[in-house]
Amino acid sequence: QVQLVESGGGLVQAGGSLRLSCAASGRTFSSGAMGWFRQAPGKEREFVAGLRWSGGSTYYAGSVKGRFTISGDNAKNTVYLQMNSLKPEDTAVYFCAADKYARWGVPAAVSYDLWGQGTQVTVSS
Repeated sequence: QVQLVESGGGLVQAGGSLRLSCAASGRTFSSGAMGWFRQAPGKEREFVAGLRWSGGSTYYAGSVKGRFTISGDNAKNTVYLQMNSLKPEDTAVYFCAADKYARWGVPAAVSYDLWGQGTQVTVSS
């Protein structure tokens, strides 16, 4: 069974850091794209960061650029999201997603056919 499992969420004070992990099983993600999205209560799911395995291109939402870093480890079939200088507005459930092609672009949620269950990130002020 192909699945993505996120971990690393939690409660942190503003200005702190967290590292999220997304481990893939059942399929090798050596091509295509993986992304991180988040959804806060009452809000739409939004793109946070993504990468294409081929070439290593990375993409970021403007609100997290310079604070978050996405990276991937092909050998471990795992993608990470390092989050620094966290703000209360970063509070959300964070989801990782994967797709072999990401035809509609890395930042587009519709590009992904596989999603994790999400991990809660809460930033206190």
